[in-house]
Amino acid sequence: MNHTKFVIFIENLDYPASLEKRKIYEVLPDSEADKIKQIRVVDESGEDYLFPAEYFVEVNLSEDSLAAVV
Repeated sequence: MNHTKFVIFIENLDYPASLEKRKIYEVLPDSEADKIKQIRVVDESGEDYLFPAEYFVEVNLSEDSLAAVV
């Protein structure tokens, strides 16, 4: 069973160069980020950073879609 979590970025007021609106991002595990209502994703620079969790919505990918991105 795969526990990979994916989100769609929905708010682009603060991060126009770092994240693309409506793009799917993989969430990297970070229990400390969860405590402060943030999530860790790899942005457009290729580095992982914390972003406000409220700027994303979680998505459940089909098995075919998941196989294509993992």
